[in-house]
Amino acid sequence: MTAETPLTLPAIAFLGAGSMARAIISGLLQPGVHVDGGIRATNRSAERAAELAGLPGVTSFATETDAAANRSAVAGAKLVVVAVKPAMVPDLLREIADALEPGAVVVSVAAGVTVSTFESLLPGSVSVIRSMPNTPAVVGRAVTGVAPGTRSSDADLALAVALFETVGDVLVVPEEQIDALSTVSGSGPAYVFYLIEQLTATAIDKGFAPDQAARLVQGTFRGASELLAASDADPAELRRRVTSPKGTTERAVAVLEEGRLKELFDRATDAALARARELAAGA
Repeated sequence: MTAETPLTLPAIAFLGAGSMARAIISGLLQPGVHVDGGIRATNRSAERAAELAGLPGVTSFATETDAAANRSAVAGAKLVVVAVKPAMVPDLLREIADALEPGAVVVSVAAGVTVSTFESLLPGSVSVIRSMPNTPAVVGRAVTGVAPGTRSSDADLALAVALFETVGDVLVVPEEQIDALSTVSGSGPAYVFYLIEQLTATAIDKGFAPDQAARLVQGTFRGASELLAASDADPAELRRRVTSPKGTTERAVAVLEEGRLKELFDRATDAALARARELAAGA
């Protein structure tokens, strides 16, 4: 979505308005995006609901003061984004099931909750899309995986894709790949922050003051990422361009390769995937 290609979406309800839902709402409030029928959002806290109500085009409901808040929010909504904690999903779906509009598209951002769980608790006239956005959504740089349910049409999927494109890139994958995707893009920002954290500690050990080390490392990561985004070359080629034969970088990269960094990432993402499956099973 760009200013040159304006986007119109139907009425949207957000059930649960934590950081991810708020990030998506911010994307919907960008110039060039129009939500026909407005945005509704529910939050447990009346105070947080009041904050949301101050946003243009947003109607907010507090569940702690209005027992019918979730049902009111979904009435007339074509897109319903379920953004509550995973353990709260089944009760929430039972609560709203008969208040959903026929033909509504329910989009889950609840980690580990399967399409089958959603479809078993919702009317057959409602379709389900499972999604996995990541935290860079708050700055419009998310990578979101979306997976269609068994009842969703191409048009339903296109609506979900358009929704998440307001906060970044979108990949459509089969549901069986969603958990694997979460180990890369979902957990990935933590891996990047961890690398920055460790390289910053190394810079401090080399004698740089903490603020100098932070500027060195964060500026390097930011510059490298922007160079990659602006280049037609892949990361391996860009790495080769930095790595002069018999030079210092070549020696450093050799040490990283001796440490089997790829194998370490394999083990880390395998561990994350195993935990995702445990959570899906209720462990």
